[in-house]
Amino acid sequence: MTPLSICIIGKNEEKHIENCLAPLAVYPFEIVYVDTGSTDRTKELAANFTDHIYDFVWIDDFSAARNFALEKASHEYVLFLDCDEYLTELDADSLVLSLEEHPRGVGMLLRNNYFEANGTQTNYPDRVERLFSKKYFHYKGIIHEQVVHRTDDSPFYECYEIPLIVDHAGYSGGIEAMRQKADRNNTLLFREIKKNPKDPYLYFQVGQSYNGICDYENAYVYYKKSFALPLNTKEPWVQIMATSCINAMNHTGRSEEARKFFEPIYDHFANDANFYCSMGNVYLNLDSPQPLKAMAEYIKALQCPDAREKGANSFLPYYNIGLVNEMLGNKAAALTFYQKAADLGFAPATNRLHALEKF
Repeated sequence: MTPLSICIIGKNEEKHIENCLAPLAVYPFEIVYVDTGSTDRTKELAANFTDHIYDFVWIDDFSAARNFALEKASHEYVLFLDCDEYLTELDADSLVLSLEEHPRGVGMLLRNNYFEANGTQTNYPDRVERLFSKKYFHYKGIIHEQVVHRTDDSPFYECYEIPLIVDHAGYSGGIEAMRQKADRNNTLLFREIKKNPKDPYLYFQVGQSYNGICDYENAYVYYKKSFALPLNTKEPWVQIMATSCINAMNHTGRSEEARKFFEPIYDHFANDANFYCSMGNVYLNLDSPQPLKAMAEYIKALQCPDAREKGANSFLPYYNIGLVNEMLGNKAAALTFYQKAADLGFAPATNRLHALEKF
């Protein structure tokens, strides 16, 4: 088996560190933990799972900390995880095989980001680049760091999916914790923007910070700044930004602007259930709603194949198809689709069922 080091950086993570490390300790991989200044029991708890614990003096640079962890890893191939990411599924043999088949590529794990929306616990799944050879790659960027080639700092490389799934608990700490995180991140991001004002990724991440605390007006402002710069729409973060920008525009009464902006570039993003649902919402929120066009988008979302994407290709489109049918006066169809969403645990669908059944 190809040797592998799992690298983790953290600070004051006693709430998460055991849940992170315990599932990893059963595998024959080296675990490297780099602490950036904890004042709680994080290091003490981490010592129950690994002897490879190092201190790094924090310098407001996440890439510097991650690259320090790379230096401490004994093996060429490394897998990075965050303290608030908990391993749920891993096929270790297939993981190593995929690594050996893509020695100069970057492996992407599947991350389920859990949060509460509309009274329902849901998740937003995404793929993130975490497995690579430290001989060819390292990190760049002081915040929301990216994997780049060591030789030319290019963000472009072969990506492949790996058989590893984590649950991400970082968005479940409440709005005040999210505000503190957003303030910390944006302080670093604005500092970087002064140095690199034409980097669209930085504006995207500022938008994400505001989006996370439901400040949709500022989120819209910074997503638009990013879209105004040259972009490669095939990059995963640009795909995420399209959906996030549409949602911010819907929340701030800009659905007509969203329609005019995204319809001409629709084909660049038409491969994702979240995008389809967001475009469906645009058509419903127009001054002159287009419910049939909205329904077509929700049906596309249901047809997206990844069954792990609970939400955007399951209860959300079911609920919205029910809503469209209710708007059109098709009560029986509305009840059918609300029931499908309710069966998947979506509380607003249950509320609509009760409301309709009274009449």
